[in-house]
Amino acid sequence: MSPAAGDRTVRGGPLLVACALRIEQMALRSAGRGSPRGTDAHGGAQGGAQGGAQGGGAYTLLRTGMGPCAAERAVLAALDGPGMDRAALLATGFCAGLVPGMSPGDLVVAEETRDPRGTVPCTGTALLAEALARAVPGRTVHIGPLTGSDHIVRGRERAQLRATGAVAVDMESAATLRAAVGDGDRPVAAVRVIVDAPEHELVRIGTVRGGISAFRVLRAVLPAFYEWHRSSLLPRR
Repeated sequence: MSPAAGDRTVRGGPLLVACALRIEQMALRSAGRGSPRGTDAHGGAQGGAQGGAQGGGAYTLLRTGMGPCAAERAVLAALDGPGMDRAALLATGFCAGLVPGMSPGDLVVAEETRDPRGTVPCTGTALLAEALARAVPGRTVHIGPLTGSDHIVRGRERAQLRATGAVAVDMESAATLRAAVGDGDRPVAAVRVIVDAPEHELVRIGTVRGGISAFRVLRAVLPAFYEWHRSSLLPRR
């Protein structure tokens, strides 16, 4: 997969935004101006819709497919494309909150992603959290470790993950970031929108108010992603 023809090449590399599910892709695409170009591919290395520009930013949107194995394959294939060797990568989409008191539509900014294969520290966490607070005023932004799982986590297993210090869990972020940093030195981050939480478990995304709330929040986050990307291009001291 290569960046969209309309993407603006910037010093340090473009921005690759990775999500897993079609509904996440729909939310992010609908936030852009106009219709992003690109097609969806399934099987093998998953492809994604290539995004356009909004609010002074540009990005390429990759839909990886569900699960850590699919995410890893898709990210490695995308980063092997022309002009992507220095791309910044941001994993996003929905997640399950682990902390009591969390609500659907809250945001999670990962300090690090972790799974049984290791831990990846994230870039610019504080700046990203501040940018999200401006982009989605009134929504709570949680900062902490984001843990990975190869299956949907419910009930008692959530409490066990919370005991490790993690604030949220999803299936793709850890694999996505691990693949990205294994392919080269680049800024990486993960932002997830809580679709269910200990007191608000969902049976299926989008069937109740919590899923709709999370969808609307995900539509609003792109300006914060652009701000994080611009910051990552500044010279490091």
